Amino acid sequence: MDGPVMSLLQRIDNDLKAAMKAADPERVSVLRMAKAALKNKEIDKQDALSDDEVRSVLSSLSKKGKESIEQFTKGGREDLAEKERRELLILQTYLPKELSQEELDSIIAEAIRESSAENLKDIGQVMRLVMPRIRGAADGKAVNQRVRSLLEKM
Repeated sequence: MDGPVMSLLQRIDNDLKAAMKAADPERVSVLRMAKAALKNKEIDKQDALSDDEVRSVLSSLSKKGKESIEQFTKGGREDLAEKERRELLILQTYLPKELSQEELDSIIAEAIRESSAENLKDIGQVMRLVMPRIRGAADGKAVNQRVRSLLEKM
């Protein structure tokens, strides 16, 4: 790829313009929602967002989408759950591929070795090493539960 690398925010802007031209209302809606969330974060920070910060915001939106799917499914609203699933697929194109259980376990095991963690009280040290390495490729709550279960087995 020659020339400057496009930022994630520029990619979202370009994709929004393309979706508007293609008259794709669902994609337009999802990208506008994402842009609004990103703009709010930018206003809070009072500075431009880095790609990592953009990923973090998108990851939060993705997590909310997953929670909505769960709630709609429990409530018997499969129509709304399906709409959320389609929207989630659009959002996930801007996020790193989710880690498999094996990849996640490998990262956690390495962090446990590096931090010399011996038991559950060392969970904070392990999480501090793990979280920057997974950057949006796994849910923080699920990671915490996995670290906890691996440390309990020690």
